[in-house]
Amino acid sequence: MMTVKEISQLTGISARTLHYYDEIGLFCPTDKSEAGYRLYDDKALENLQQILFFREFDIPLKEIKSIMENPALDRNHILQMQRKMLVAKKERMERLIASIDDVLKGDNKMDFTIFGKTEIEEMFCSMLNHMPENIRKTAIDEFGSVEEWRKHYVEVVSSEKMQKNYAKVVEWYGGKDAYLSAVKNPISKEVAESYNKRIEAILQKLISKRECPVDCFEVKEIIGEYGFVMKQFSQIKEEREWMLANARLYRKEPLKSSFNEKYGEGAAEFFADAIDAFYKKIDTND
Repeated sequence: MMTVKEISQLTGISARTLHYYDEIGLFCPTDKSEAGYRLYDDKALENLQQILFFREFDIPLKEIKSIMENPALDRNHILQMQRKMLVAKKERMERLIASIDDVLKGDNKMDFTIFGKTEIEEMFCSMLNHMPENIRKTAIDEFGSVEEWRKHYVEVVSSEKMQKNYAKVVEWYGGKDAYLSAVKNPISKEVAESYNKRIEAILQKLISKRECPVDCFEVKEIIGEYGFVMKQFSQIKEEREWMLANARLYRKEPLKSSFNEKYGEGAAEFFADAIDAFYKKIDTND
């Protein structure tokens, strides 16, 4: 067993912080001495390590507590989650470092490229092959030919603005390879329809709780299910940022009007507030 002082010396975390973690139920002692001092075993130390990994991403303590207490996530699941988050962060940092190096060498234009031309063309081909026939025909008619459509797609996706947007999407998927794999191997039409039906059922359950506080257990339970299904449906690795991005869209047109028309006035704002409450959104400036 280790004391608070020994844990503090080993990890660099202050005793005050460890006491606070105990107070909020995030990192509790394994036992207490006869004198009332907190004592921790090796298992507790492993839990603290996982908590510190999550803190590297500035994840709120309440959300870390929710993850750690999730019965569906064992130690390996949590470590795999953290590893993917770290790899995505590492890839992003490496791109930024490379861009800074280029600027230092005299190239004043930073490179935000995520996907090269070959990869973009592969993405287009995959989209074309898996797109519903009616939508494909409409697009071809609009551009005049598949080749003109392809040129337009490559030009748009190659733009600096789109590449910056893709940087965040790639993080959601846990890396560029994972994203490209999802693009090239989308779920079938039948499976997509099944997911859409389940999502609709979830939204109906959620709107039935619109008179409840967004941070109450009933609403949070439904949002947890919503996030889990969206994670599976979208084939992303972590759904938090994806769900928060959806919440922002619910507050904007045309989705706002569409949701309010379908589920009742104020529904879009309620959905967005419920998602924000569950995922503990910090930045409210978006």
